[in-house]
Amino acid sequence: MLISKEIKNIDGVTEVLVGMGTELNIELTENLGLMGPEMKDVSPNDFFIAADLDSDETMALVIEQVTQLLSQKKAESGSDYQPVSIAGALDIMPSANLAVVSIPGQYAEEEVSKLLDNDLHVMLFSDNVSVEAELFLKKKAVEKGLLMMGPDCGTAIINGIPLAFANKVKRGPIGIVGASGTGTQEVSALIDTFGSGVSQVIGTGGRDLKSEIGGLMMIQGMQALMADPETKVIVLISKPPAPEVAQKILNMVGETQKPVVVDFIGGDAQMITNAGAHPCSTLEDAALKAVALARGERPVDSDGFTVDESRVNAWIEDAVGKLKADQVNLRGLYTGGTLADEAMKLLGSSIGGIYSNIPLSPEYELKDLNNLSGHVCLDLGEDQFTVGRPHPMIDPSTRSDRFETDIDGTVAVCLIDVVIGYGSHEDPAGEVAQSIKAVKDKLAKEDKSIVVIASITGTEDDPQGLEASQKSLEDEGVIVLPSNAQAVRLTKEIMNRLPKS
Repeated sequence: MLISKEIKNIDGVTEVLVGMGTELNIELTENLGLMGPEMKDVSPNDFFIAADLDSDETMALVIEQVTQLLSQKKAESGSDYQPVSIAGALDIMPSANLAVVSIPGQYAEEEVSKLLDNDLHVMLFSDNVSVEAELFLKKKAVEKGLLMMGPDCGTAIINGIPLAFANKVKRGPIGIVGASGTGTQEVSALIDTFGSGVSQVIGTGGRDLKSEIGGLMMIQGMQALMADPETKVIVLISKPPAPEVAQKILNMVGETQKPVVVDFIGGDAQMITNAGAHPCSTLEDAALKAVALARGERPVDSDGFTVDESRVNAWIEDAVGKLKADQVNLRGLYTGGTLADEAMKLLGSSIGGIYSNIPLSPEYELKDLNNLSGHVCLDLGEDQFTVGRPHPMIDPSTRSDRFETDIDGTVAVCLIDVVIGYGSHEDPAGEVAQSIKAVKDKLAKEDKSIVVIASITGTEDDPQGLEASQKSLEDEGVIVLPSNAQAVRLTKEIMNRLPKS
């Protein structure tokens, strides 16, 4: 996918797909309008280039560039032996006790089962794994006392080692079990910002707390943290679980002397309190309460701003003053699904209904993603946007395209996340800044401006750097808040000062 992205930048190339002749890639080729008669003979073992371009000369250039990129990837992989099977890998790493699996979902069950049979913990990054396969694998893992994190598990930090999408955070006394990738990143990064650190971060996959799975891996992860002498405080993160699963997990709170902080985002706070745990209103609230408890302090609710009130008021006044009367709509363009979900729940009905591809209620489900009106908040990491292209945290062009198509003269505020860290693009903030400049230039022709509000999920020790990322955004006039929750609060304050759409 990344090679296809590079090749598409060549002059004369309208569309291109480079890959193996798998069933999925053939389907993508057809969807992109690139199917020619030659494609009928392509097998899963064949490498192909399908392109819409202007000349034979451009095609020759495409082939040359693809060859060069493939050779570069081969050189970068080094000359060390690359095992072609699990058995081969275990032969050269007999002490390994954890494997990360990222293969097409339909093949994951067999391979993960082999790993569990060899007593390895597993982080299963793959998606499109059936519920039946997930249940089978997690039951096997529980029987063997192993972790089977996933499927679709994007974040974990085990013994200080970040896996997949994760941030460089300090080691410390707080253990996290999360059914949400970006939600877990937000909490762990804020814990680092607040001066504490994490012992372990265990992902579960997003379906773990549904009735069909029964919270098997959150329970397994919680038991691991309860037994871990380095963990003094336990944090649980998920969208609201099935009620019977929530009760089963909360019943475990009474089995440990360690304080437990729970953010079932938008879930039943009273149920959590009754179990003896600490409920949270936001991901930031969860991080603050965990840090307080780790320090032996009494946790308090956090629902305001940590920046100076005068600065917040100045932002609001400036924003309202520069918007035109017909600029009344919100656009949320998120790369993190949990952050988008948290944003919509915090906004509630205060600004009116919010349409989305992950709506809070069915009547606000977007039927046409290319024809937006009213308030809209998108999770750009959902399958509708990632088929045939990398996740927007890896390839920001998905969001760059939406900046161009989704923001018009009716939009007052654009609310965004920027997720840095391992696995993410080398400079997502810089890419966003370029998109914002283009949007502002477009709106200037209508004598209009726009308010862009952002938060950055990450730490100063991440490869991209928190301060450098913030500067890139602020240099382009973006208002950057310390957390997603605070960015949403500012958005709410501004939107509520505007005429209703």
